[in-house]
Amino acid sequence: VQLQASGGGTVQPGASLRLSCVASGRTFSSYSMGWFRQAPGKEREFVAADRSGPGTYYANSVRGRFTISRDNAKNTVYLQMNRLSPEDTGVYYCAAAPGTTLSSLLRSWKSYDYWGQGTLVTVSS
Repeated sequence: VQLQASGGGTVQPGASLRLSCVASGRTFSSYSMGWFRQAPGKEREFVAADRSGPGTYYANSVRGRFTISRDNAKNTVYLQMNRLSPEDTGVYYCAAAPGTTLSSLLRSWKSYDYWGQGTLVTVSS
């Protein structure tokens, strides 16, 4: 599986962005998809995940502001980000994990086998 993320940019606090991640291959629907981010000087952290079966999961810091969704017909997972703050600045990565991955493990980057190249989000006034 190859992943290509896009949609990053520079926005002001309070603005919205939508990230997209397109996957190659015909088995996209069988994967659980996640978004992670890494701020300068910090470790990569979990943002959101969409399990191949029902279930979406969010980091506490983004719950209520970010929404993960997927379109299996387009092999694409999205991350709608609203009310952005400077603390949301970082490189955002999409990743794919086997569909059998337990939901409790989707918050760990170690559960994901495939990664996109990252897209930079900068929130600054």
